[in-house]
Amino acid sequence: MSKALGWDLVIIGIYFAIIIGIGTHFSRRNRNVADFALGGRSIPWWAVLASILASEISAGTFFGTPGEGFRLRNYTYAQLMAGYLLARVVVSAVFIPAFYKHNVVSIYEFLEIRFGPRTRSMASGIFLITRSLASGARLWVPTLLMVVIWNQMNPERPLGTWEQFWVTGGALVLITILTAAYTAIGGIKAVIWTDVLQIAVLFGALGFSVWYLLGHIPGGWDGAKSQLTGEHDLKLLEWKGDVPAEVGFVKQYGATWGAIKSVLESEFTVWAGLFGSLFVTLATHGTDQDMVQRMLTAKNKRQSAVATILSGLADIPVTFAVLTIGILLSVYYGHVVHDPALPMTVNGGPDNTRIFPYFVVNVMPGGLRGLVVAGVLATTMGSLGTAMNSLATSYSRDFHFRWFKTPADDQARIRVIKLATVAFALVLILVGLATAFVKAHNPALSIIGIILGSFGYTYGSLLGIFIVALFTKSRGNETGNVIAMIAGIIFVAYLSNLPNDCWKMLTTRQLYGNFAWLPIIEFPWRIMAGTCVTVAVALCFKTHQRPVIARS
Repeated sequence: MSKALGWDLVIIGIYFAIIIGIGTHFSRRNRNVADFALGGRSIPWWAVLASILASEISAGTFFGTPGEGFRLRNYTYAQLMAGYLLARVVVSAVFIPAFYKHNVVSIYEFLEIRFGPRTRSMASGIFLITRSLASGARLWVPTLLMVVIWNQMNPERPLGTWEQFWVTGGALVLITILTAAYTAIGGIKAVIWTDVLQIAVLFGALGFSVWYLLGHIPGGWDGAKSQLTGEHDLKLLEWKGDVPAEVGFVKQYGATWGAIKSVLESEFTVWAGLFGSLFVTLATHGTDQDMVQRMLTAKNKRQSAVATILSGLADIPVTFAVLTIGILLSVYYGHVVHDPALPMTVNGGPDNTRIFPYFVVNVMPGGLRGLVVAGVLATTMGSLGTAMNSLATSYSRDFHFRWFKTPADDQARIRVIKLATVAFALVLILVGLATAFVKAHNPALSIIGIILGSFGYTYGSLLGIFIVALFTKSRGNETGNVIAMIAGIIFVAYLSNLPNDCWKMLTTRQLYGNFAWLPIIEFPWRIMAGTCVTVAVALCFKTHQRPVIARS
């Protein structure tokens, strides 16, 4: 055991040494803010592609998606890829050219050019809050490994709920500090080139995980399929919702509305893949500074578009690989190995959120285990690094340099962004600790739901305003945009039953009763709902005149 652990530590140590070396190397190559935030628009398209993938494939995906495969034993989650691809085409054809045309650093500068400063400030504020919540929640995920490792090394004294909270808290603080160090030192260049390394490590980890599982299931893939004979096992397409409407509901409101309500209350259907994920990806890849900032580091809009579209194609095999890992784990622990120490939920079933890290720590051999752990760290640090850089860039460009005296010296401006990077690292630590606290209180919560749910409530309002800005010339203004964004957020919160859910966490009672005909929408539909309401309200207001912009 000690020799195997030694190999793991060697691999992880080499990984960290390379990461820190990359950050130090690029620290001397940032001459101005454009270099620090956009890499001087000199990054080759294939490195941008790798960086986009590294941001998308977070530790939440690395652990959460195998968990979905383990729970569902099918590929219905992959239906979301259809909308992902279509959205990338739209982003590449419409969003990216507009950002390059106006030479923006923060994409919310474009909204000031089109509408005015209030729209820019509100959109950037929504991004700062939402991205902090989403990235902070992601930060908690990889620390699950620490709990599994501790329980393996101390089987006679496994960690209790609150002990797990303190262990995960210490781990996420350490990971954040290390990531903040190379991000603040090297800027976006350091982030992107570490992403290239990280995506290579990730692919290796995923490939070895699938290979190892197939090698330890009798008969390999054919042997696994022989155990996957349930009605929904290995299913790819799901047309109907998994929450069918009750007979009484159908009689009162009709079969058609019953079917629609069922689809809106289901996570993974063909309709969610076509429409729900289309709006999700338009928002995350077209209106999120975290993602778009990577795209704007490419040499021109054509190379940026190539990287964006190819990243969508590359997402397909990655998604199938992580789902396959979860499906194979369900066979491995359900039919090959019966492990009484398997992580369990409070309800008595296997804990799908911890099943993959448990397998990595307890079953994989030394060295290979170290590679997978490095892969987890890679996904975490890759998405965390760009989150910090984009949060700091957006805050500095959209607020600090407009509210306070802007330093004339480029190095002084860069110092402001570096300090903002450290500040947001502290914010993300607090959010990560809060997520761990909530999870300790509610062990049954889904990882994917926590991460995707946080931006589902607000990004529809962002996307709606960008759609009005890009596709119209005479609609939308400062007052109307603010009203529209607030309306979109409130509408989604109500349709998602968020006020009731929050109230029940505090009092165990409902705050209000819902109409029987009203669907409680799942996360793939939230951004679409928010976008539609925001666009509808914003279109009611006419653009008076183009504002005169004092660019920061």
